[in-house]
Amino acid sequence: MILVAQVSDTHFDLGARNAERVERALAFLTDLRRKPDAILLTGDITDSGKPDQYAEARAALRIDIPVYAIPGNHDDRAAFRTELLGEPASTAPINHAHRVGELTVALLDSTIPGQASGRLSDETYDWLRGVLATAPADAPVLLALHHPPAQLFSPVIDDISLTEPDRLAELVAGDQRIVGVVTGHAHSAVATTFAGRPLLVAPSTASVLGGEWELDLPDHVMDYAPDPALALHVIDENHRMTTHFRSVPMGGWIGVQPN
Repeated sequence: MILVAQVSDTHFDLGARNAERVERALAFLTDLRRKPDAILLTGDITDSGKPDQYAEARAALRIDIPVYAIPGNHDDRAAFRTELLGEPASTAPINHAHRVGELTVALLDSTIPGQASGRLSDETYDWLRGVLATAPADAPVLLALHHPPAQLFSPVIDDISLTEPDRLAELVAGDQRIVGVVTGHAHSAVATTFAGRPLLVAPSTASVLGGEWELDLPDHVMDYAPDPALALHVIDENHRMTTHFRSVPMGGWIGVQPN
C-alpha cells in the first residue's frame, strides 16, 4: 500500500490564521500511526506570490515527510523557484516527477502567469510524455495539477478551470497505468471522474467554496468557519486508488474507541 496525502490551497499570507491551519494539518499527518509516503501540495501555496510568503511556507514545510509542490494561480513561478525550491528564477512551467515506492507521481504546472484559469502548455505535454515513456510499464502513475479539468458545478471555479481539458483526457484515457488525477483550486472536496479515471479535488486548508446550490453571488463566496481539511489517497497492490477526505480540528485530533 502506498499512502499519499494531498494538502492544497494553503494561501500563506504572513498572517497567523492560514499558517496555523497548515501547521495543524501537517501535524495531523506526521502524527499518524502510518505516516504518508509523500505529501502533494497542489497549488496556491501563497496568497499573492510574494517572496516572504514563500519563506513562511518553506518554514512550515520542514517536516520529516517528503513534500512535492506545484504552483497555483495565486503563485508566482519565479519566486516559487527561488524561495521554495532553491532554484534560479525562471518563468518556465514548474513540472516535476517523483517515484513514491512503485508509484510515479507527475506534477504538472497548469498555471497561466497573470490569469486565474489554467492551461497545460505544449512544453508540459512534451515533458509528461517523456515521464510516461520512462515510467515502469507495469507500475501505477498519478497525475497532479492545480486546475480541475472537469465541470464541478461551482459558479466560481468552472469559469477559471483547466482550458482544453480534452487534450489531457486523450492522454489519460490512452495510458492504463494512470490511476487517477488529483487537483486543488476549488476549495472543496470533490470526487468525480475524468477520462474514465478518478478525479479527486482536495479541499483547502484556508476556506471552503460552495457549489452553485449554496452560493449567493456576489455576496457570499468563501466560508472561513470550517476546520482545515485534506485528502489521503491509497494506491493498493491492485493499482486501485481509494481516497479519504479528512477535516482536522484546530483544537487537535480527538481519538475515539470503536464500538
